[in-house]
Formats: sequence, structure tokens, C-alpha cells
Amino acid sequence: TDAPAQGGGLSEEELAAKGVTVIRMPLLSDTMTEGVIAEWHKKVGDKVKDDDVLADVETDKATMEVMGYATGTLLHIGVEKGQAAKVNGIIAIVGPEGTDVSGILAGGDAPKAESEKPKAESEAPKEEKQATTANASSAPVAESSSDSRVKASPLAKKIAKDKGIDLSQVAGSAEGGRIIKKDIENFKPAAQAESGKPKAESAGAPAAAPVIPTYVGEVKFTEQPVSQMRKVIAKRLAESLFTAPHFYLTVSIDMDNAMAARTAINAVAPVKVSFNDIVIKAVAIALKKHPAVNSSWGGDKIRFNEHTNIGVAMAVEDGLLVPVVRFADGKSLSHISAEVKDFGGKAKAKKLQPADWEGSTFTVSNLGMFGIDEFTSIINSPDGAILSVGAIQQVPVVKNGAVVPGNVMKLTLGCDHRVVDGATGAQFLQTLKGLLEEPIRLLA
Repeated sequence: TDAPAQGGGLSEEELAAKGVTVIRMPLLSDTMTEGVIAEWHKKVGDKVKDDDVLADVETDKATMEVMGYATGTLLHIGVEKGQAAKVNGIIAIVGPEGTDVSGILAGGDAPKAESEKPKAESEAPKEEKQATTANASSAPVAESSSDSRVKASPLAKKIAKDKGIDLSQVAGSAEGGRIIKKDIENFKPAAQAESGKPKAESAGAPAAAPVIPTYVGEVKFTEQPVSQMRKVIAKRLAESLFTAPHFYLTVSIDMDNAMAARTAINAVAPVKVSFNDIVIKAVAIALKKHPAVNSSWGGDKIRFNEHTNIGVAMAVEDGLLVPVVRFADGKSLSHISAEVKDFGGKAKAKKLQPADWEGSTFTVSNLGMFGIDEFTSIINSPDGAILSVGAIQQVPVVKNGAVVPGNVMKLTLGCDHRVVDGATGAQFLQTLKGLLEEPIRLLA
């Protein structure tokens, strides 16, 4: 016979003394409340070492590896691939082979088995779904008193009402004489049936109302669970918009000189510099001259930052990430460009770490590459302001009294009115405008 399992009914503390390790969902970021198991690298019964990676966990901002820091046999997996576990919830148990861990699981930390979970609405029986669809498409329509005594499908009643057909004159072809759609479509009034064509209208008689054809469509949609990243984006942006009183200032920038400067820079730079890199550098220098814009609200105090850490908003598959270019005012354009490109690759691969996105003092959001002329952004708390960068548009401009082609870019500054006043924001934009229109000043 098999040897009896060890440790049956023992508590977590008692099993720990026998070499059993309970692995819980770690707190991987300051905003994380739960994590989704993206992939298991081990299965129950596998031997594991303390430096083995057990699983990949998707948080609100990145996908990270979870190590068990235990040696033994993987005895239990508490969360299947694709499912979520709260921070500190049991995700796995490692220990000596054959150990009974039912005592820990009985404590309520283990997630419910799939069979114990209530069926989601999307898992309703097929027959029930069909009934729901039928009920939705068969919504009752207004009926005349004569129509209500005639047996007809709701769709047939609707078509008859639209065409002005009296149902009492229609013969039903379905079971029990019930009138269906094809009976209405094939119906001919008695007078027309005899002659094969409608009676000529008498002089002065009103023309028949035009018949609007009936179109029957199908309501279709798909749903998918909200990702951890999207949950946090929704929470933080709602808090920012409904807590910080936003106002916006827009300015137009003549980009002719900036375009010429970028061409000259890229002829010698080790990495290609983008217009966004130039904007980041100019913003950092302008913030040094306007510390009130480089600030954040603290309730009973305002923090005026003397360092310039510029958050760069980046679109990824599930939402938005904002890695930070630190001390941007002291970095060259090539340095900023290389750093932003590195962040972009990490963001798409979900390899950014908390240190990469924490500590911004101001944020730049650029939708110019999508052809957006101008837009407004929600402030990335706790920053006091955010800059929205539009596309460079070739438009007619007036120079030296003549209308000539020009290249114009619109910038919109979103401000938290608790820390930035209108005049303060306007002065910052004037400084930024001067730096971008005469980019040689970036080197001063």
C-alpha cells in the first residue's frame, strides 16, 4: 500500500517546520491590488529549486517573473493561467513530495475551484442565450385592436404596421393559421389581386404614402475582461480629472527653424533625434525657468521641484505607460533620444520596472505622429501640468507682410489650477515657444 501523506490537516506554521513553503502573490507595484498569471513555467509534481522561475505575473503596468525561493516538489497551484489572485493570495505551494497541504487550503486562502464559481453571464446555456436573442428581436410593437385578435408573429405585425396592411385580411401559413413574415411580404389586397394591378386613383385623391422598406439587422458585440493596466488607468485618470481643477492653454509654434536644426543634428548624431526629443529637452529647460509649473499639490503644501523629470506618455497594447527621462535638462538630445527609444522597446515588451515610471515632475503626451492637430490631456498625478503635442501642419502663415507656406505645431498645456495660474502657464508657454522657434537657444 502507499505510504500515508505527510502533514494532513496541519496549519501553515506547522507545515513550514516540515519544509513546506507557501508562495503568495507578491506586491509588485505601488498601485497593484491583484495580479494575473500570464504563464506557469512549472506544473504540479515538478521538482523546483529555490532559484527557479515559477510563473509570469501580469500587473497593471508590466509582466514580471515570480520565483518561489524554495526547493522541493510543486504540490499545489492555486491560480490557473489567465486567472487573477489578490495580493498575498496563495498561488502555489512547494514542499516535500507527498505532503498533504489540505490544512492550508481549508483556511480559505485558496481560490474557488472552477466548478464552484458561479457561471458568468457569457457562460449561460445555449438555449437560454437563444431565448434572450429572440426576446430582444421580438420586442412588442404597438398594435391596433383588430391586430391584437389575430395570431401573428411580432415581426409580421411590425412589417404589417409599417406597410399599412390590415392583418385580418391576411391568411396565415404557419401552424394554426399564424401569420408570419412571408405571408405579409406575399400579401396582395383583394382589389389588386383581381386585376393584377392597383386601381387608378381618382382625380384629387391623396397619393399613397411611400413605403419604407424594412431592414432587419442583427445586434452583435464582443466583451473582454478589463486588464489590470486598464483598471489602474481608469482609476487614476478619474481621480485626477475629478480632483484636480483642469484648465488648458494652447499656443502655435513656428517649426521651420526646428525642422532645419533637426536635419543638421541627424546628419552627425549617433542616434536619430525626433521632434518629440527636441520638445522634451525644451520643456525641461523651460521648467527650470518656471518652477511653479514644475510643481505638485500636496493638500496643505505645494512642492516646487528643482529637478526636471519628464514623463513620456507611450501607447501600448493594453493602454498607456509613462516612463520618466530623469534630469532631462542636463542631457543631450542624443542621450534623450536613446533613452526614449529604450523605454519604448521595454514598454511594448512589458519589461518596464517600477523605477522606470516613478518620480515624474511633468508629462509630455504626443499624438502628432497620428496626424492629430491639437488635443487636451488629463494630468498625470501628482504632476501639476501636462503638455499635449500635436502634428506639424503645413499651413499658410504671414511673414514680413506676405502669406507664405509655414510649418506650425500646436501645443496645449493642461494645468492643475490649485498650483498653476493662467498667467504662470502662459509665461511658461512663451518661454517654450521661444526655445522651439530658435532651437539654438537649447545650447545656451
